Amino acid sequence: MARSGYTVPVFAVAAAKAALSHLRSNTPKPLQAVTLDLLPGEATIPIQQMARLEINSALAITVSEPGDNLDLTRNTPIWAWVRFQTRQSEPLILEAGEGIGKTTAGDPAIYRYARRLFEANLLPLIPPDQTVIVSIVMPEGRQLAQRTSNEAFGVLDGLSLLGTSGISQPLSAEDHLEELRQILQTKVQLHSHLVFCIGSHGMQIAQQLGLPKDATVQTGNWIGALLVEAGLRGAESVLLLGYQGKLVKLAGGIFNTSSHLADAKLEIISAAVARTGGSLSAVESVLAAETADAAYKSLVELKLADVVFQALATTISQKAQAYVKKYGDVVLNIGTVLFDRQGQIIAQDALSTQLMHS
Repeated sequence: MARSGYTVPVFAVAAAKAALSHLRSNTPKPLQAVTLDLLPGEATIPIQQMARLEINSALAITVSEPGDNLDLTRNTPIWAWVRFQTRQSEPLILEAGEGIGKTTAGDPAIYRYARRLFEANLLPLIPPDQTVIVSIVMPEGRQLAQRTSNEAFGVLDGLSLLGTSGISQPLSAEDHLEELRQILQTKVQLHSHLVFCIGSHGMQIAQQLGLPKDATVQTGNWIGALLVEAGLRGAESVLLLGYQGKLVKLAGGIFNTSSHLADAKLEIISAAVARTGGSLSAVESVLAAETADAAYKSLVELKLADVVFQALATTISQKAQAYVKKYGDVVLNIGTVLFDRQGQIIAQDALSTQLMHS
């Protein structure tokens, strides 16, 4: 049976509560664990390390444990640096330390549920004449954020403390796919022309483009299975809308886009460079890139990005149509729109233009 775990805000709050409790305690022995109110429910979170730094400040460290979810923060250290000051306007001030992102307005990327969690667990421990300042630090956060779409959502330089629950409840692959299939079956009854959004970022872009919400389907990584399902359920067309680093996998025949199964995006992009007449040095620059985003930027500098990604968008649609025909024995018109990390459209095939305006 799959194990549940906890979301990142829980570990940040646990570290902060441990450090604050240690400051208020007269005993030098560090806490081994803290119990949190999860709003609702409770959790007991282990504390890895803790130390008083000065008379009015302390540091505590937890380690993220999301259960059996495929979560990139697994085993990531989360620090909380807590210090007392004479009461200011607010009893509790939250700061984004290294590895915690900030919004484009400069505010800490600590969102509603996380703030409620901090307040519920820390405010009862703060003396009436004191203000507690909490700085959350994730030493690996800046590096991990490069593997997310945070920048496209306006979160810069790190990860956010985001979520609506403290429990990280895993679904098995089969359960998750079945849930998405049921959503698709409901929507195809209303719309024969569907929009497949690859990731939550795709949903945001669909909204910005004014595409009908009740025609949009979030696919997760199961693009191939859901394309076949759409065809079998009578859909006439599907518009694929996604970040290029995810969606280009379809151009290589990879229809489950989980990086845990296959990740050949740089090889697929470099093959497209070669097919469109790019030089060997251009191919090598793509293969040497650390991410698909870096590969795209390299091709922009070489003035090859437009032709390469236009070719990729066309190939994705062709391969997807062939996939549905092979496994569903039905014809499904498919268009493709690729966007970059910032949510800007970088390429689309001819059919996608028709589908977006139909």
